[in-house]
Amino acid sequence: MTDDSPPPRAALTGDQTQQSQAPVGWEPELAELRQRQALAREMGGAERVARQHKGGRLTVRERIDQMLDPGTFKEIGSIAGKATYDNRGNITEFMPGNCVFGRGLVDGRPVAIAGDDFTLRGGSADASIKGKPKMSEQIAAQFRMPIIRLIEGSGGGGSVKTIETTGRANLPGGLGETTAFDIVANNMSQVPVVGLGLGSVAGLGAARLVASHYSVMVKEMAAVFVAGPPVVERLGEPRTKQELGGWEIQLGCGAVDHAVDTEEEAFEAARRFLSYLPSSIHDVPPRMRGWDDPGRRDEALISAIPRVKKQAYHMRRIIESVFDKGSFFEQGRMFGRSIITGFARLDGWPVAVLAGDPLFDGGAWTADACNKIIRFVDMAQTFHLPIVHLVDCPGFQVGLRAESSAVIRWGVRALSAINQTTVPWCSIIVRNCYGVGGLGHQPVGHLCLRYAWPSASWGSLPLEGGIEAAYRAEIDAADDPQAKQDEIEERLNRLRSPYRTAESFFVDEIIDPRDTRKLLCDFAALAAPLRTPGPASFGMRP
Repeated sequence: MTDDSPPPRAALTGDQTQQSQAPVGWEPELAELRQRQALAREMGGAERVARQHKGGRLTVRERIDQMLDPGTFKEIGSIAGKATYDNRGNITEFMPGNCVFGRGLVDGRPVAIAGDDFTLRGGSADASIKGKPKMSEQIAAQFRMPIIRLIEGSGGGGSVKTIETTGRANLPGGLGETTAFDIVANNMSQVPVVGLGLGSVAGLGAARLVASHYSVMVKEMAAVFVAGPPVVERLGEPRTKQELGGWEIQLGCGAVDHAVDTEEEAFEAARRFLSYLPSSIHDVPPRMRGWDDPGRRDEALISAIPRVKKQAYHMRRIIESVFDKGSFFEQGRMFGRSIITGFARLDGWPVAVLAGDPLFDGGAWTADACNKIIRFVDMAQTFHLPIVHLVDCPGFQVGLRAESSAVIRWGVRALSAINQTTVPWCSIIVRNCYGVGGLGHQPVGHLCLRYAWPSASWGSLPLEGGIEAAYRAEIDAADDPQAKQDEIEERLNRLRSPYRTAESFFVDEIIDPRDTRKLLCDFAALAAPLRTPGPASFGMRP
């Protein structure tokens, strides 16, 4: 029997043909339930649904259906809303709550999911049932499953109209608070959290979007801001939605991780992100066996690093070569660009990846890069992911711009985050490892594997620039200062050979770059049984 099927009737035989066919049991109440559920599925009504579609956006129920495995959504609070009755107690009007939530499966794994219905008061508090978004967060934490937030509007946040509809103004926070932001924040140290920005997202909705491990915006359709254009225009700053909070703004500053062209791509990105993580901190990330040979050697790696130190190269090509083909899933590409972060697989084992990118700031760690490292390393620690670091770091960024950004403050925080990790760690020094920033190539508090390519070089600071400072008197006294400087540089270059360091066992092995993949796959297999479920020693923050 489907929801639209008529109630079952008793079969009529003999004397029963003249008797009334009374409903069986509680069928009238179930018919009313179906009627109420049908009203709720109409959302804001045909006109507002059409308006949503005309804007190129799916409705919340269409989004949930596309995000989850087909037929797996189990809604909770399906008839919660605000009803009007006639004098006989019959419903005359019904406005469902503008949060639709429940449970379902993503690639066969249970998740909690909650979505804003923009067809009902733009997702604002005027049409919200406060317990629904709160319960979605509670279910994720209690039953140890990821939560996916489909956000459009203020995400159940306030509207100035709320003052009139409730007869009072809300006081944010405190014991009377109904937004459950304590649970929203705490879930980041408990379960994977995904936020998808699928339209204009403001206020509390923006906060819920970025209080996630992975956030995605749909380009040209989504905009994210603390307050929208009408508010900031009152402050003398007229802006369009995209000028104020478009994807380029939010990805460039690191508020949001990724942007895609369509809602369907956003759902796929969420599914892929979750595939690298456990369902909660009480489990370990799942292995996904692939076809890629762990012993595969790439001949191109032998010349991947130019012999000319000032010449840049493409670190992402190295990443694609040494990890399982097609498995690298990057996060935060547009922010802190001198460091690359993302997930990948090694013979099917998921790992967290850090890699220096010399195409931006020469690979030096900027304040933004350090901020990005902190968040990513904390996430790897929270979800028990081993870390692989492809090292090319000439140190912290220097100069007035760097100092004005408090690079040393953020740098020390990044070093602290790295040294607080307890997950297995393997570093491959491919080129530079210098200065205080170089301290961050791996933690020093527990045993980590550390390899170096023949192209590697390290020290307290690079020779370039350092020679003039350390040998200034000798250079100035020479008949030919430039020749003297070249002579000193040649002499020191011989001494800084990685083989000299290997003699003192400060690096595990100097390796052929073509053997990197095999060594990393061995590391992933060694690290797998060391992944320990349970809470980290600290809770991750947004």
